Amino acid sequence: MTTLQYNSLPQQLQIGAVSYLNSRPLIEGLEDLLPSANLVLDYPSRLADSLSDGALDVALIPSVEYFRRPGYEVVSDACVAARGEVLSVKLYCRVHPGNIRRLALDEGSRTSAALTKVILADRYGVIPQTEPLKMESTTRDSTADAVLLIGDRAMHDPEESFVEVMDLGQVWYDWTGLPFVFAMWVARQESNTDGIDEILSRSRDLGLSRVAEIAAEEAPRLGLSQSVALNYLTNNLHYHLTSAERSGLKLFCELAAQHNLVKPDVDIVFRDFVTA
Repeated sequence: MTTLQYNSLPQQLQIGAVSYLNSRPLIEGLEDLLPSANLVLDYPSRLADSLSDGALDVALIPSVEYFRRPGYEVVSDACVAARGEVLSVKLYCRVHPGNIRRLALDEGSRTSAALTKVILADRYGVIPQTEPLKMESTTRDSTADAVLLIGDRAMHDPEESFVEVMDLGQVWYDWTGLPFVFAMWVARQESNTDGIDEILSRSRDLGLSRVAEIAAEEAPRLGLSQSVALNYLTNNLHYHLTSAERSGLKLFCELAAQHNLVKPDVDIVFRDFVTA
């Protein structure tokens, strides 16, 4: 593989990516494309904190974190998005959604937590009390009326029945007709990341060309069939930040701001690339 040379990039660039199956196509070959960088894999919420603290130069963070922290820029047209059923972000309801009074939120992703609150408030007229759910926990670890699970474990059916299981990607798309962006590559505006957009796009393109191999490698580790893993990566998820995804981002920001979940009137700044 050809190593891209960007003399302006810091020699020890710290890059953070999500440790879930959904991000594998985005980081395929990244360490070969940019061998001087240090790739850190972690949960989305922890990546957001590390980027804010300056421990990371670039990170794949929950989209809601962009709206909450001023001084960020989107630095790539690669993202994790859904245009319908996402499969890995689900709200398990023990009562009708309109009767939810206590809500357990997976600590792994703040975007999915915010999306859940927006949907429950705007679609069902409820603003439940919330409690955290540890990242390793299952629905059985909470007695709340509804439990939000994200990531690889949300792709397995829990060993209990529910009144309703809501796939939040599908709910959002049916409601708005727009894609939902769960995570995107972000850097602080003052960071020296000139050229990182091309590297991240090439890594994404390489990952999509190898998606069958990624599914075959990851499926056994996650307890999934290869066909389910492949379908998830190719049909449930979309990895290009187009104008449709930008519209979805803007609408989500507006709705979240109405419920005081993010700052109002956030300007989404895109650096070094043009979306389709």
